[in-house]
Amino acid sequence: MIRTPAVAGHFYPADPEALGEMVASCLPSPPGTPEKVPVLMAPHAGFIYSGKVAGATYGRVAVPRRIILLGPNHTGRGAPLSIWDRGEWQMPCGSVTVDKALCESLKRHCAALIPDFEAHLREHCLEVQIPFLQRRSENFQFAPIVVGISRLEELRALGRGMARAVRESAEDVLIVISSDMTHYEPVEEAARKDRLALERMESVDPEGLHRVVREKAITMCGFAPAVAALFAARDLGARSGRLVSYAHSGEVSGDLREVVGYAGMIFS
Repeated sequence: MIRTPAVAGHFYPADPEALGEMVASCLPSPPGTPEKVPVLMAPHAGFIYSGKVAGATYGRVAVPRRIILLGPNHTGRGAPLSIWDRGEWQMPCGSVTVDKALCESLKRHCAALIPDFEAHLREHCLEVQIPFLQRRSENFQFAPIVVGISRLEELRALGRGMARAVRESAEDVLIVISSDMTHYEPVEEAARKDRLALERMESVDPEGLHRVVREKAITMCGFAPAVAALFAARDLGARSGRLVSYAHSGEVSGDLREVVGYAGMIFS
């Protein structure tokens, strides 16, 4: 099964040369010493808005050959927990192969994961991570998962299943959370709400993140994937999260009345 790009030419350039130049401009220069981490979070908006945050985050880490890519279901299509378990994804800078063996391991360890293409076909949140991953690891393969559930127990089961699959792998595996932060609120309110969520993430506290997002009505679109990945991170030994970069859409648009927040984090 081959997936073609859904948002090339919209969220990022469709031209390979222009895309390569844009991604390179978002990465830190000169690059620092990459850190080996089990989990990171990067935003998924158009690159003119969130590319610098994503680049700063990817530029901090050593990206291995195997990736679990985890994001929210914006379209509402497909199964509640959807995994694209075979084939390849075509991208402007070259196709990326789905890691079939990693997908099989994930399905064994998380019975709720359903092989499903419908949830992924028009979903942008995983696709926009790929140009950065291609820049940092040319030959990577990945297991793409779209999360359309929010119940804590189901997210705990997904996270612990991911951790078991990672431990089962003979190679390092990086879990990537794709999420933006607060949506369409005044800049001061967005920053306040985002700080509450980020504090729970810095403490690797999935239960706390789940609770505060609900109690404070924080419109973090990828909070459910983040909760699941925090369970995985904790099982894999991560004890702290570090904020690499934070920005908001108003820095580009000039509109501070309704901003979207973007955060990049690493966990170790």
